[in-house]
Amino acid sequence: MPITLPNDLPAFDILSNEGVMVMSPGRAATQDIRPLRIALLNLMPKKIQTENQFARLIGATPLQIDFQLIRMSDHESRNTAADHMESFYRRFSDVEATGEKFDGLIITGAPIEHLPFDEVTYWDELTRVFDWTQTHVHSTFGVCWGGMAMAWHFHGLAKHALDHKAFGCFRHRNLAPASPYLRGFSDDVLVPVSRWTEVRQDEVDARPALKTLIASDQAGPCLLEDAGHRALYVFNHFEYDSTTLKDEYDRDVAAGKTINVPENYYPDDDPAQPPSNRWRSHAHLLYGNWINEIYQTTPFDPARIGG
Repeated sequence: MPITLPNDLPAFDILSNEGVMVMSPGRAATQDIRPLRIALLNLMPKKIQTENQFARLIGATPLQIDFQLIRMSDHESRNTAADHMESFYRRFSDVEATGEKFDGLIITGAPIEHLPFDEVTYWDELTRVFDWTQTHVHSTFGVCWGGMAMAWHFHGLAKHALDHKAFGCFRHRNLAPASPYLRGFSDDVLVPVSRWTEVRQDEVDARPALKTLIASDQAGPCLLEDAGHRALYVFNHFEYDSTTLKDEYDRDVAAGKTINVPENYYPDDDPAQPPSNRWRSHAHLLYGNWINEIYQTTPFDPARIGG
């Protein structure tokens, strides 16, 4: 089954050309089924790239998805055209005012991890989002900084600055093969990592409400389950395109910044060679499993979500 996207959203043509099943809202309205309502709270500067990455994974599942885009109410994007934001995004305050409910919500990362959480300009509203998920969203997926922020809000799990960027493709261990979110996962999982902060395993373990599903000896905890808040927190980037790490590396080199070559990413760690994608299958498994778990457990009547 397809993902429903506006006909003129850039992702519509991009994903259609990739073979992803995409449906217009008009076509979806003629089908006598309830699609899953999945929203993306997009905190990243490159909005369109991020939309494409998550829509590609969500749209690959065999279920019809009504994909909604949300932004922070008073934070203006400087990297995405205003007409794109106006056409495809709704402010969180407007969504909140409707009382509508969602089967799933993805909260992305943001390039502000150097700041204490309470110094982020939209922190007060973001904490309102976190609390709103408990009554209006069936399952929430916090990604990278978004996951760290949510874990801090609900559990006081601190993020710690690293002395150098965790950057590259790191081997991870599947610690919970029986988890519904890890169906089909290998014991050994390669995951892209790109961050200047970390959460620490001993501090996760000190919080019984949090369960570590995937972790790395090098990069630390990767995927946590917070069953009490119907949430997952992933600190690394299954959703990344093949060239995302390359684009970040090239950007920093061009800007004259000190940056390490992303580890275990380029063949022979040589940036002159094209990288290969070795995480795509696990990315589809993770988000497909998340969508399936939502489908199996969300109320058919949306009014009962969060009850």
